[in-house]
Amino acid sequence: MKYLDEFSDPELAGRLLEEIRHTVTQPWGIMEVCGGQTHTIIRNGIDQLLPDGVELIHGPGCPVCVTPLETIDRALAIAARPDVIFCSFGDMIRVPGSSTDLFRIKSEGGDIRIVYSPLDAVKLAQANPNKQVVFFGIGFETTAPANAMTVTLAKQMGLDNFSLLVSHVLVPPAIRAIMDSPSRRVQGFLAAGHVCTVMGMSEYVPLVEQYHVPIVVTGFEPLDVLEGIRRVLVQLEEGRADLENAYPRAVQPEGNPAAQAVVRDVFTTCDRAWRGIGTIPQSGWKLSDAYADFDAELRFEVTDIVAEESGLCRSGEVLQGLIKPFDCEAFGKECTPRMPLGAPMVSSEGACAVYYQFRRIAAPVSA
Repeated sequence: MKYLDEFSDPELAGRLLEEIRHTVTQPWGIMEVCGGQTHTIIRNGIDQLLPDGVELIHGPGCPVCVTPLETIDRALAIAARPDVIFCSFGDMIRVPGSSTDLFRIKSEGGDIRIVYSPLDAVKLAQANPNKQVVFFGIGFETTAPANAMTVTLAKQMGLDNFSLLVSHVLVPPAIRAIMDSPSRRVQGFLAAGHVCTVMGMSEYVPLVEQYHVPIVVTGFEPLDVLEGIRRVLVQLEEGRADLENAYPRAVQPEGNPAAQAVVRDVFTTCDRAWRGIGTIPQSGWKLSDAYADFDAELRFEVTDIVAEESGLCRSGEVLQGLIKPFDCEAFGKECTPRMPLGAPMVSSEGACAVYYQFRRIAAPVSA
């Protein structure tokens, strides 16, 4: 079978695929929420191995991709200041704002540092008391505990030259928004296992019950994804809607209570804009009042910066699972990894980037 040499256990992969083929009797649409799972699916050709009619719909689970354009522009405005050391993970460096990106600001003399932990930014603040050090804290629930710890540590150390530019988004409200959309095509979900290692599984119970939709917590290896797909399809074919854990080696139902405690202390929920999608109520975290002094948006007075998305870029529709990357007229033409129009073309978890990398540049030709 094509692509099976990419699996860690081709024999088991073959058995899972055979079970899926014997299970499916009608078309189904399953959304993998996480961009890391999207990369596993496309890199290994999993979507091409499934029975006809089973569609994997790529969801908004790339934190870089859904960071709104106005937040990128606020980051760029802060990073361009001569008194600022701006710290970020590497996957944000090429994400385009309205007119530039962090890479270009760095080339023009801006002090942009790629760090491997938010705690590195705290150390920089200690070492550079005459500079303002800002860490760009983006991500889903997975990265929130470490970002929260930087703020608590900075407060304990009295570092008044450290601040956090926050753009945290939450998975359950995004699933709710997708299910409430009149254009939705999703009938089951693969939930992101790394999010559930932090937050547990309880937040998904109301979604399963309200929308009668199967949700299976899934890992990121090819066999993990195949098992998640199999479980969702079994539920759909049987008319069931349950919450299942297909990633028990990493996910406990209660999650990580210690991580949850630090997040509750530092952050509070808020409405959050998602790039290309719009504002989803109570879908994000911001710094709580007790830590508002560390809010970079307030410190540098950039909250009034607004932005308008590119008319050529259809990343919002890609992130909602309404189209595949090759359905965007700019994909591979005006928009490439060297000259991206949107974050999904440059993010390490972006759907457009993985489609371009593995040459999925056109819709498959029907037999």
